[in-house]
Amino acid sequence: MSLTVRILIALVLGLACGIALTEWGGRWDSEVVAVAQPVGKAWLNGLQMPLIPLIFALLVTGVTQAATAARSSGMAGRSLLLFALLLTASAGVAALVGPLILHLWPVPQGAIGMLAGADPASEVEGVRPSAEWLLGFIPANPIKSAAEGQVVAVVLFALVFGFAVTRIGGERRAHLTGLFAALVDALLVMVGWVLWLAPVGVFALALVAGSRSGLATAGALMHYIGFIVLICVTVTLLVYPLVVIAGRIAPGRFARAALPAQAIAFSTQSSIASLPAMIQACDGPLAVGQATRSIVLPLAVSLFRITSPPANLGVALYVAAMNGVALGPAQIIAGVAVAAIVSLAAVGLPSQITFFTTTGPICLAMGVPVEALPLLLAVETVPDIFRTVGNVTADMGVARIVDQTGAPEAQS
Repeated sequence: MSLTVRILIALVLGLACGIALTEWGGRWDSEVVAVAQPVGKAWLNGLQMPLIPLIFALLVTGVTQAATAARSSGMAGRSLLLFALLLTASAGVAALVGPLILHLWPVPQGAIGMLAGADPASEVEGVRPSAEWLLGFIPANPIKSAAEGQVVAVVLFALVFGFAVTRIGGERRAHLTGLFAALVDALLVMVGWVLWLAPVGVFALALVAGSRSGLATAGALMHYIGFIVLICVTVTLLVYPLVVIAGRIAPGRFARAALPAQAIAFSTQSSIASLPAMIQACDGPLAVGQATRSIVLPLAVSLFRITSPPANLGVALYVAAMNGVALGPAQIIAGVAVAAIVSLAAVGLPSQITFFTTTGPICLAMGVPVEALPLLLAVETVPDIFRTVGNVTADMGVARIVDQTGAPEAQS
């Protein structure tokens, strides 16, 4: 039985037990919750423990690998720049569309504050929309920033440090990147140990949530699925006019070319499994040059997940709404920046780890409680289908765009 299935079963059982305790537990309700709450919190703390060093190490290794790829090929460099622009733009779409959706289709009332107990309509503390807030991006003491969970400062330092690593001698650069790669491997082992206990932690957290909010918790999870799917569909639909304009292709032609790979992505939830169909589309109706396809498609499948920043930012926006936390422009801007950057850092990781390494830093950067994330992971299967379809669509789209806008080497 896969970890995702075990987590989902733990979620359902926890919610059912929590609701049953509320309805029929009597005095046992408070006693059981008093035991379950610290168990869930301890597991969540264990999950957060390696998060900051893992993000730092992933960003350093990711920057060095991207810089190496960019230097090896001009087309690879242009592709990476296009990826960065589109990832940031897609996060911006979520920043605009997400609050609008939540305004028109708000979180069920009974679910607000069900996990973290945040004061409704409270402003996030510690984030100042002023010059002082902007200076907070530049850490005077990176170690102190990491210890205090100042994710934006840590991410910025990791980016600068990663670029600095690319400027040192080859042998020393290899030793340093090897050290950080080993650090990533060790931290992933730690995360794997914590995730092995995920059913216990999720059961405890779900029991507490079910006891507090009853069936409203289940309603909030269904509402969350619909919210993230809407964001993914919106971003996917915006890929079409982008490819039509920048890739100079008829909309019907691109839609028909993308459909087989999209069908595989929908059924398998795997971009890699869709790669043969993407190659066929590029060689056939998309008319992408072989040189472009050979460079851009592997890079896109490995590094470019256009739905990750908007969906992950959407998770943070939803958790904020679910806990009654009001977010200002400064917090949303910070979320957009972190969402775009960390989406590159979690490339190649298992889906359960990716969810936490991408959504956790965004929530921390925006000052949003993270207690709901394990419960949202349990129902991530449906949104992941639409994430993958959007990613595959964008991968074929960027291949066409790079082919049409590149230098003569792209047409050879």
